[in-house]
Amino acid sequence: MGSSFVHDVIIIGAGPAGLTAALYCARYKLATQMFEKMSVGGQIVLSPMIDNFPGFPGGVVTHELMDRMHQQGRELGIEVIYEEVNSIEPVSGSTPVIYAVNSSENRYETRSIIIATGAQSKRIGVLGEEKFIGRGVSYCGTCDGPLYKGKDIVVVGGGDRAIEEALFLSSYAKTVRLVHRRDLFRASEIIVEKARANPKIEFMMSTVIEEICGVDKVDLVKFKNLKSGEISQCHCNGVFVFVGIRPDTNIVKDLLKLDDTGFIITDRELRGSREGIFACGDCRSKSLYQVITACGDGAVAAASAHKYLLNN
Repeated sequence: MGSSFVHDVIIIGAGPAGLTAALYCARYKLATQMFEKMSVGGQIVLSPMIDNFPGFPGGVVTHELMDRMHQQGRELGIEVIYEEVNSIEPVSGSTPVIYAVNSSENRYETRSIIIATGAQSKRIGVLGEEKFIGRGVSYCGTCDGPLYKGKDIVVVGGGDRAIEEALFLSSYAKTVRLVHRRDLFRASEIIVEKARANPKIEFMMSTVIEEICGVDKVDLVKFKNLKSGEISQCHCNGVFVFVGIRPDTNIVKDLLKLDDTGFIITDRELRGSREGIFACGDCRSKSLYQVITACGDGAVAAASAHKYLLNN
């Protein structure tokens, strides 16, 4: 089913990027519809506080910020449809192109699309990880690092981001145990040397986390040395996991050009490889994945969609 009405723009995803795109589309007076398969806010709601969003000295409660962004869109007439989009396809013979956006329940048509489906941090898949997300388990050092001032933390990963985050977190934490399953890092040697020179950072190589333990929050981590098989444990207030992120781009994998890791390739105007389709936020290939850059992306994508519609 679905309406025969053709929208100006459909936004897929209601995280910070999608919410900002909706705000700008509404102000451009575009006939806009927004879809979200889970809940408004996206992955950032897994972090209880955001300490680095401009205009909020001392930080802001994540749900409060997302609720404010959602309310701002509602005041301009943007409502979220809670349906999962399963596929996108060009409508045959339409000029300019019209896209059909299909959910499990309905079919919608639109002159342009903004993809804001985000990405998920990869999990390490150990007992206690899911239980303590937001209560000691984090996937964002810049978001949650200030909450661990003077605390003992564990950082998991061996790439550039893991080492960079360990260095950043060491400015807050009392101790940082850097856990990597191999005996060599993938990160550049220069940044590894900086970490080795940091007295707060202890290296635990060829080691994995076996279990994250606690009652209401994390207070103990169990480790296994992959060479000796030895099991050990330590007191810990927080576990920061940096083993990569996975973009939620399955619905466009056969429609748009993606990079080797599945992120949408865009130009500086955030145009995808098909006319009338734009991408913003963590689903697109870029250098910094933060709420502030997602919001900036959303504004650019909306402006680009508006220009596209004016010219078509």
